[in-house]
Order: sequence, then structure tokens, then C-alpha cells
Amino acid sequence: MDLKIVNYGAGNIKSIQFAFQRLGYDAVLTADPEAILRADKVIFPGVGEASSAMRKLKESGLDTLIPELKQPVLGICLGMQLMCKSTEEGDTKGLGIFDTDVKRFSNEVKVPQMGWNTVTNLNSNLFKSIAEGAYMYLVHSYYAENCNQNIATTDYELEYASALENDNFFGVQFHPEKSGKVGEQLLMNFLEL
Repeated sequence: MDLKIVNYGAGNIKSIQFAFQRLGYDAVLTADPEAILRADKVIFPGVGEASSAMRKLKESGLDTLIPELKQPVLGICLGMQLMCKSTEEGDTKGLGIFDTDVKRFSNEVKVPQMGWNTVTNLNSNLFKSIAEGAYMYLVHSYYAENCNQNIATTDYELEYASALENDNFFGVQFHPEKSGKVGEQLLMNFLEL
């Protein structure tokens, strides 16, 4: 399987590559548009700040390439947030793949949310063989608002979209590569889509 990880300088790439290696797959890091277009599956990771990440995407032309992809694409953490319409972080316009906006948690809770939390309302083949209320690992200060593309929710101060789906595009706020066996199951499900 031709598995590509989008390289735009914002991501915890090694842990994602190791997670796929444990599953028996080689995930190749690339910023080459042709290689990304040819891939069977694409991972769009992200750790860091939204406005600088979007600037890097624009500089490489990946901001116009990613929304045009036809194969399954999985956005992780900041990757998912950048696939939304906008984010309050750096007042950033997103790629508009998911019909929702990203907001900051209030100062009424500890920010960032860091650690294990449950995913509920599971509604996608992405969660095949994953139990309702399974725990995933999260580190984030911003969240995607609930919308009709939700395929999972998490509760932290309020209920928000912890996973989204629109056609061939999937996004997860949590880090499957850091979520043990449950996270590995989700990555395997993505590979089998």
C-alpha cells in the first residue's frame, strides 16, 4: 500500500510512522504533490500553531492540493483543525473540508486538555471494533464545534467533535498513534477503508 504522510513542517511525524510500522506498513513522509496524488492513503498530521502551519501549506501549494484529493485522507489533531472552515488560533481561515469552526476552550478549564478522554457517539467505519466510550489520548487547546459531519464526540467543558467525516476525508482530534491498542485499531480501520 502506498501510504504518504504530508510533510509541511508541522507534525509529530516519527510517532505516526512508528505506529504504522507496528501495523506492518511503511508510511513515507513527503511534500511532493505528485507523490501525494498517487498515494492510496494520505495522513495529514499536525502539532503546533494554526496560522504558521497554514502559511507553510500555502507556501508549498498543499492548501489547494489537499481538498482536491480523492483517496482516503486522515487529518490528525492540528491537521483535522486545519481541515475545518476556520480556527480562532491566529484567526486562521481553514481548508473548508469540514463544515465547522474551531474555537478555544475557556479559562474555566485547564488548557490544554492533556491526557486520556473518552470518545462517544461513534458513527463511522473508522471506529469499527472500537467500543463506545473508548479512551483516546488528546493534547489540544482548541476544539471543533459539533456539526452534522461528527462521527465522534468528546466532553471537556462542553461536548465537541473529536472526529469528523466528509466523503473521503476523516479527521480526529485525538492522537491514535499515542492511544495504544484502540488507536492502532483506528489506524488499521483507516487503512482498510
